[in-house]
Amino acid sequence: MDFSWLKRSMPRGIYGRAALILLLPIVVLQVVVSVVFIQRHFEDVTQQMTDSLLLELRHLTGEVAAAPDAETALAEVAGLAEALRLQLALPGEEMHGFKRPFYDVSGATVIAELRGGLEGVEAVDLSENSRRVSLQVSTPHGPLSIGFDRRRVSASNPHQFLVLMGFVGVVMALVAFIYLRNQLRPITRLAAAAEAFGRGRIEPYKPAGAVEVRSAGNAFLDMRNRIERQTAQRTMLLSGVSHDLRTPLTRMKLGLSLAEADGADVEELARDVAEMEAMLDGFLAFVRSEAGEAAEAVNVVELAERVAEKARRAGGMVELERRGEGSREIAIRALSVERAVANLLSNARRYGSKARLSLDLGERMVRFTVEDDGPGIPEARREEAMRAFTRLDEARNQDAGGGVGLGLAIALDVARSHGGTLRLGESEALGGLKAELVLAR
Repeated sequence: MDFSWLKRSMPRGIYGRAALILLLPIVVLQVVVSVVFIQRHFEDVTQQMTDSLLLELRHLTGEVAAAPDAETALAEVAGLAEALRLQLALPGEEMHGFKRPFYDVSGATVIAELRGGLEGVEAVDLSENSRRVSLQVSTPHGPLSIGFDRRRVSASNPHQFLVLMGFVGVVMALVAFIYLRNQLRPITRLAAAAEAFGRGRIEPYKPAGAVEVRSAGNAFLDMRNRIERQTAQRTMLLSGVSHDLRTPLTRMKLGLSLAEADGADVEELARDVAEMEAMLDGFLAFVRSEAGEAAEAVNVVELAERVAEKARRAGGMVELERRGEGSREIAIRALSVERAVANLLSNARRYGSKARLSLDLGERMVRFTVEDDGPGIPEARREEAMRAFTRLDEARNQDAGGGVGLGLAIALDVARSHGGTLRLGESEALGGLKAELVLAR
């Protein structure tokens, strides 16, 4: 059977599902107990008590019908009615219909038993006063009104049982929900710490709660510590290697400047050394993107303006556009984000003559969009273009001064460290590449 519709209707949060697991059995249990108790107790008891009273009512109405007139009938049955605690009126005030409050569950049984067990019943009224029953029976001398205590035909206040059971159920559900919330709080704290770590933030976390939750929390802390150590060791190793390579490169540049070899050969060697130095600079930038920069609240509008202004000073034609009414403040690693956006703008200026930077401020995300009028990247190769050290010579003009293939990889790494992503597409406005750097709030 397909239960997908049931899954779609279920709560998505852990609090909602826990409340459903807690409340559903309580409600079902109360409904079943109420139905069974009312059906098997109140109705049976009411039938037995009403049948006992019907014996007295049949005898009384028989005496009234046998009397020659109304006055004689009242005189003959007055003592009997007083002994049976019945109030009589002959002829009585005319009554119509069978009335009871909607919540009077046993009243329906009382009315049904009186109508079926006593001949000539014209009306039964249980609505005016729940403590009394008003009954009207037709006789040869006119309508006979009979009144008696409700407790003689049904158990007193059956609705009190339902009210009490509902009240106790609500109180117990509230107590259980408070206890359950305390048990779920460590899980939500663990999820928040894991989500923050995925966005590059280290938030204080201490395992708490049940044994299983503490075990998961300790496992998360161990994993986080291992990842931090591995990242720090790799960053230190790669930074050291890149730094150490600068010394021989510097000596090579100095030797080339003093060399007396053929000018063409020296120029070619100098280009190779310059390319190696550019690769080292890009490699260091890639390593710095994973370094442990602390996240802090930053005005992203000012950041975008600063990056666009630097690009203009570098000789590029850059437009800046801001959209959305979300908050300008967001907790990010400012230097990493600025470096990523600058890389995207640098690529746009390198492969096109015009670039546009757009900033979208949403409630749950911030999106930097960089568009250019260059050749763009084919859809089939966009995922490949975001890999480190990948250069798509066919899609992007290598002669225009291409880099070392780390610009998009750095931007993707920065986006993922902030809980976002990098999307590549085609610019509708400029016709070239559109790169969207999405950061989660």
